Amino acid sequence: MTEWVFVTSTAIAAIGYERETRRLFIDFHDSTPTYTFCDVPEAVYRTFVKAPSVGRFYHRYIRDKYLCEEGP
Repeated sequence: MTEWVFVTSTAIAAIGYERETRRLFIDFHDSTPTYTFCDVPEAVYRTFVKAPSVGRFYHRYIRDKYLCEEGP
């Protein structure tokens, strides 16, 4: 089950995390669909939702680091 947290950010509306699959989901205000990141440690998710600036945290610690592999 995905746990969602709504955050205060100009870019990010909500952050979701699924413990069983270690998938992180980010719902950006200005885009569809929700972005998915793979093999994200729960500690990273917990720190992300509590960060003073979730946008800055995303750019520094998540973007381009937890990409999901594309299937055939």
